[in-house]
Amino acid sequence: MPTNGFTDTVMIKHFVLLCIVSACILSCGNKDLEKIKVITQSGDLPVEVGSNVSISYTDSGFQKAILFAPLLERYATETRSETEMTKGITAYFYSREGKVNSFIKSKYAIRNERERTITARKEVQVVNNKGDTLRTEELIWDEKTDKIYSDKAVRITTPDKIIMGTGMVSNTAFTQFKVLNISGIINLNQ
Repeated sequence: MPTNGFTDTVMIKHFVLLCIVSACILSCGNKDLEKIKVITQSGDLPVEVGSNVSISYTDSGFQKAILFAPLLERYATETRSETEMTKGITAYFYSREGKVNSFIKSKYAIRNERERTITARKEVQVVNNKGDTLRTEELIWDEKTDKIYSDKAVRITTPDKIIMGTGMVSNTAFTQFKVLNISGIINLNQ
């Protein structure tokens, strides 16, 4: 069938335009698919995020502890079940009578949901109601045993002495503590 030059030119232009549009659509689609793949494969996004959060721990109806965190991010995957508190925590521990026995402060903390432990890191400080103070860079609170412990360098200051060492274990009230490897004791009442 004979065609004229005008029709051939229009058809070629339409064909070229169709190829360009198709290429643009396909290239945009691939980029979006790549973005979606990256987002879904990262898998390390929190399932919950909260700010200025308080968590209450009770046992048999008694207030055991209250934890405050400026930022809380909870992760729940097959391999990771943790709550991260990147801006730190303050946790208060209570007696059966409802009085504060001690508190913990740190600049970072992470809770392992499966093990029920909270690891406090960065400028960790524990103070009991007598004023005894523990300073360390890492401390673990085991919720099951109600113990706090560390295998890092510790410095405990009481009214009459300073105890330095590596590793310690205590009850959460910080009234029955033991330094595992004492490196020095300074008596303050001399």
